[in-house]
Amino acid sequence: DMVGHTGDLQAAIKACEAVDRGLGAVVAALEKVGGAMLVIADHGNCETMVDPVTGGPHTAHTTNPVPVILFGGPEGAKLHDGILADVAPTLLQLMNVPLPPEMTGKSLIDL
Repeated sequence: DMVGHTGDLQAAIKACEAVDRGLGAVVAALEKVGGAMLVIADHGNCETMVDPVTGGPHTAHTTNPVPVILFGGPEGAKLHDGILADVAPTLLQLMNVPLPPEMTGKSLIDL
């Protein structure tokens, strides 16, 4: 997140590569134990590093859709689009924990 705010494209690329390596290590560990992981962001930033109007650095959050990636989880599970309020119910479903009535979001997992 912080690197995207610098407007430095090369730094953002290096940061994304570091995250990719880290996620690879987590996936390898999850494969060994049969775990699950949800990878998500709350906003975009480094996908738009150049301001389309000025041509200068774009250092603010974007409102572009962000990917949601499920590793592991229920057999045949697919994800649908949603909102941030749907993230916690999704995690609770992965852990087989009932959804509290106070939560208004819905799980992103379709079985």
